[in-house]
Amino acid sequence: MKKILTLVIGTTVVATLAIIAMAQASGPNKVLNTARVGGEGRFDYVFADSEGRKLYVPRTATNPRISVYDLETLKLLGEIPNVNARGVAVDPKTSHGFASSSPVAMFDTKTLAPIKTIAVEGGPDGILFDPFNQRVWVFSHRAPNATIIDSKDGSIVGTLDLGGAPEQAATDGKGHMWVDLEDKDQIAAVDTKALKVTATYGLEGKGGGPGGLAFDLKNRILFASCHTPATMVILNADTGKVIDALPIGTGTDGATFNPSTMEAFSSNGDGTLTVIKEESATKFSVEQNVATMRGAKTQIGRASCRERV
Repeated sequence: MKKILTLVIGTTVVATLAIIAMAQASGPNKVLNTARVGGEGRFDYVFADSEGRKLYVPRTATNPRISVYDLETLKLLGEIPNVNARGVAVDPKTSHGFASSSPVAMFDTKTLAPIKTIAVEGGPDGILFDPFNQRVWVFSHRAPNATIIDSKDGSIVGTLDLGGAPEQAATDGKGHMWVDLEDKDQIAAVDTKALKVTATYGLEGKGGGPGGLAFDLKNRILFASCHTPATMVILNADTGKVIDALPIGTGTDGATFNPSTMEAFSSNGDGTLTVIKEESATKFSVEQNVATMRGAKTQIGRASCRERV
């Protein structure tokens, strides 16, 4: 039976990596493996490099660093020292990695060696690589809300005011991006070629403080995981029409979508992973609330015979 593997990282006294298996046909979700990684430092965004088979865990502390793990075994491969970052993005074509630190750190993903630092304004937080034109978007709650970097050479292409505090973004890889604005209860639609906001979608009171955003490319569906109330608001990506809103765990801090199983995930601070099943482009249901650990973070990756979230 093919299985989906879920990777969870929780904030305990000693940081723990856990792999959770989910049988596609039937059966409960269960923890398959855990790895205690230790060391001081908190973390925010976790990034799974599907092509490079690496897991990046930025740690912020008196000894800031990015810990890099083998995506299959969870063994530590190395660390990028002196980088106080929130998240990581990777361009698989150039093997260039970027960390949302101040300044932004650019590094070689094969050797983990630093390449350069890039001075940016604002407070770097979320980060996303857009394959459409090989650019890295670095998001900040304060102006400028987005700094756009050419992933080939690390040069700054421009900045963009999104009209609110961005948390997570999603791209279709075809020149369109969506960014949830946590303080405005909105989602900004962005033209990534022109570097401009083309529309702003409201959540119609179905959810507030969106902390995560996932995207179904096939059906053009957005999944906005919200804090208050704790719901997954589901919208049409092209029109902004709200299709549905379903309950999730509390304290969401990230969302992702698995196109193979047509499932959206919300990682929740209360120690749950809410799984939303997309039964059709207009029908959705809460499939499961998986027990993880308090403060968990979630990301998705792929392998030839299995997948990881």
